[in-house]
Amino acid sequence: MGHGGDVIAELTTDHREVEELFGKIEALSPGDEQRKKYADQAVIELVRHSVAEEAYLYPAVRTFLPDGDTIADREIEDHAGAERTMKALEGVDAGDAEFDRLIGELMTEIRSHVRDEEDNLFPRLRSAASEDELMKLGDKVRQAKKTAPTRPHPSAPDTPPANKLLAPGAGMVDRIRDALTGRGKD
Repeated sequence: MGHGGDVIAELTTDHREVEELFGKIEALSPGDEQRKKYADQAVIELVRHSVAEEAYLYPAVRTFLPDGDTIADREIEDHAGAERTMKALEGVDAGDAEFDRLIGELMTEIRSHVRDEEDNLFPRLRSAASEDELMKLGDKVRQAKKTAPTRPHPSAPDTPPANKLLAPGAGMVDRIRDALTGRGKD
């Protein structure tokens, strides 16, 4: 959940961890219950990651890049689409054909988003912001992930200040629900 380093290193490591979970899902046969467990773990990580990006990365993109508003708005829209897919996935068992369709859709959405961030956004941000600013953002992102929700909340605000105010409360409720159900513990 927290890896250290600047914001780009932190978020890139998150990307690799989610891709590893996607690989585990793809390696299992359709209907295998482990696929749902790995999907739940991926959703937990993706929601934490998205909340942190929306709270700190995208405001920085708006500040440091001349076309930052356009980029941040597009990235937030990508998150909204993935969050709707994750919400639909929440109520589907691994043995349901809808699970395969939804997890495939989520993987496609996330892989496209990651490619765009890593190939375009991150290099531009590294050129525009100082190493000190990127390190401070990394610290903020790590802190945000600690209190972030672990379940998709598609109707929750996705821009500051409302997202920064509401995310910790939703995160606490999600973590209580996770503890009671055992979700994400494997």
